[in-house]
Amino acid sequence: MPSPDLRETSFMYLPVLTGLFTATLLTANVLNCKIIRVGLLPMTGGLIVFPLVPLLGDVVTEVYGYAKSRQVIWTALASLILLVVMISVCGALPADPLWRNQAAYAAILGTVPRIGFASLTSYFVGEFLHSFVLAKYKVRTAGKLMSVRFAVSTACGQAADSVTFVALAFAGTLPWRQMLEVSFSGWAIIFICQIAALPLSVRAARALKRIEGIDYFDVDTDFNPLHFLSGSQLRGKTRK
Repeated sequence: MPSPDLRETSFMYLPVLTGLFTATLLTANVLNCKIIRVGLLPMTGGLIVFPLVPLLGDVVTEVYGYAKSRQVIWTALASLILLVVMISVCGALPADPLWRNQAAYAAILGTVPRIGFASLTSYFVGEFLHSFVLAKYKVRTAGKLMSVRFAVSTACGQAADSVTFVALAFAGTLPWRQMLEVSFSGWAIIFICQIAALPLSVRAARALKRIEGIDYFDVDTDFNPLHFLSGSQLRGKTRK
């Protein structure tokens, strides 16, 4: 049975996952304007929701492959750029005299452009590394050890993401010690959340494979993150 071209194949739940992935990223970037403290750990507010990003990324890459995951990542990146630009434009426009919250807007949302730039860079590095490691590891293990693959890819991707984000977002505004604490706590919390959510993410991936009738192996994929569209080979039978 010839392998289908995934660029010409539509899937029932991929648009839903893309929307959730994008909404989660945008929400996290707004919440990242605030540093919160839970117990002894300082962390960015975006960590309330951001663990959903690697969880959804695991499922998308596992089921649909790296090429589809790349499209989802770029969709989210484009949406984040739009958010940052529009917040900056709105902040630069003169406020109506009856509206007296310009200072509050500038103090809180005025940090979003810097946070957004840091997030764009760290997200680009971390999420593509996450997807790459997962796709490669899946081929190497012949699709086995899904839980281990999810954990390893998340650990690698989020380490790169957390360090890059904190360095770009808070250099010059936070002491280095606190930046290290925020970076480590962010990585640790996301990793722990991913481990705790493994039963959910593994079951979701398996269910989607059955529903969509596909289990994608990136055996001949172009892993260049700048190539928005590229074909891959599909190993195994589809049930579509």
